[in-house]
Formats: sequence, C-alpha cells, structure tokens
Amino acid sequence: MVKFAIKTPPQHTTWADMLDIWQAADDMEIFDSAWNFDHFYPIHGDPNGPCLEGWTTLIALTQATKRLRVGCMVHGMHYRHPAVTANMAASLDIISNGRLNLGLGAGWFEQESQAYGIELGTIKERMDRFDEGVAVIKSLLANESTTFDGEFYQLADARCEPKGPQSPNVPIMIGGGGEKRTLRTVARHATMWDALGIEVEAWKAKRDILYRHCSEVGRDPSEIETSVHIMFAPDADPDELAHKAMQRGAAGVDHVIFSMRAPLSAKHVEPLAVALARVI
Repeated sequence: MVKFAIKTPPQHTTWADMLDIWQAADDMEIFDSAWNFDHFYPIHGDPNGPCLEGWTTLIALTQATKRLRVGCMVHGMHYRHPAVTANMAASLDIISNGRLNLGLGAGWFEQESQAYGIELGTIKERMDRFDEGVAVIKSLLANESTTFDGEFYQLADARCEPKGPQSPNVPIMIGGGGEKRTLRTVARHATMWDALGIEVEAWKAKRDILYRHCSEVGRDPSEIETSVHIMFAPDADPDELAHKAMQRGAAGVDHVIFSMRAPLSAKHVEPLAVALARVI
C-alpha cells in the first residue's frame, strides 16, 4: 500500500508554523514520514526571502515528534564534507530512535553556491563528487573505520562513532532523475529513490531505466522504495490531491510526498488526511 508524507520546505515560513505542521502530522497515523529541504535561499518565490537551515530544523523537528520517520529531501553533497554528513546522520539516528531517512543529492542551486563561494562545479564534477561522497557516507555509517582515496575525498582510518540504531543500514534516499548518472548511483547505493514532482508516465519511464541500471550492477530493484512529490498549495482541493496520490500508488509508487507551499499552516493537514483516508 502506498504511504503518505508531508514536506515543509523551510522557505517563506516560520519555525512556529513548521513545528505545528509536523506535530499535527505526527498525531495522524495516515502520514508515515515528514521532510524538509537543504537550501539556504528559497527555491520557489522570492529568492531574497527567508529560508531556515535544513539540518538545524530537521534535528529540532525530530525532537518535537515521536512517530514519524524524518528526513531531508535532500542534503546537497557539496555543502558539507561527507564525513561531516555521516557523523551528523549517525547522531540524528540516535536522537530519533532510528527514525532517520538520510536524503542525499549532488547539488544544483547555483545562485546560493555562488553567493557563498561554495564550489558546485560542472555536472560531471558534481556527479563524480556525489558518487564518492555516497560511498564515503555508507562506509562510515556501517564500518568501524574507513580508508578512501578518491579524487574529491581522502580518508585515512576514519571513524564515525557512536553509530545509530539503524547501522549498518541507515536508509539512504537519493533524489533526482538523471538517467545516466543519478539513477545508476541509486541502483548502486540507495534504499529509496525520489523522482520529485513527476507525472505518472514519465515516472514509469525513469523507473524502467532504474531497473536496467539495477540489472547491470546486480541489484534487486525490489530493495529500492520509490517516492514522488505532489505540490500542496494552500488552496488545493484535498480530494484532488488524494486522487493524484492514488493514481501514483496504482502505478507502483511506494511513497507520495505532499510538498507544501507558503503560507504553510497546520490547518491544511487534517483535511488532506481525511481525504486520503476516504480513498485508501
């Protein structure tokens, strides 16, 4: 059965409103997980508007909930050294009592990267760095020590302790639809794959490409859960959102993530929950 999630992009909103939404969703069994994102500038609306930092808010929201699985859709690899990301993830897995889904992506938002002087690089450089970074993170979360000699990252007998309750298999969510590189990395490393806001037929085509990559690397595709986004505007019809979600579930999507748009308010969550309950 398809699972449902709420996503609160921390842009053009307040901490209080995000907290209200996550606590409301935590009390509604129909929602399996909740997500934020990892950007420093808004990616929708006015780029000069407010945007809360992703890891900080995720940790605080984790502490404010009890049941929901939690994650960021997704952490940009180029913002932090993967050893730093692995240590943060291990600690958050402990704090959450094993509720963490670790979202990872190669990074793409040039405006904020240029503004902060954070090197983003060419598409090839981003993907090469991403492949190395995912391998480093997986090793640090699973093994007693990690030695790695890559083009972008070098580690020597590196440790990541203490590990969380999901070690050695902290679920790794990789977001994106790049057919040559991203989906191949998903096939090699991911527990979950998110295709963002994509229509059903386009999603099926990318899923088939993912399956081909899985065959090439010797991976069972049933080991990889799938998700898509549905945009959740304040004036959206809950019944229409529920209908779209069930269409995606019927196509084989495992998780439907309702990505909220400003102004974020907890008052919109319950009507969606009621509509979803009517159609499952």
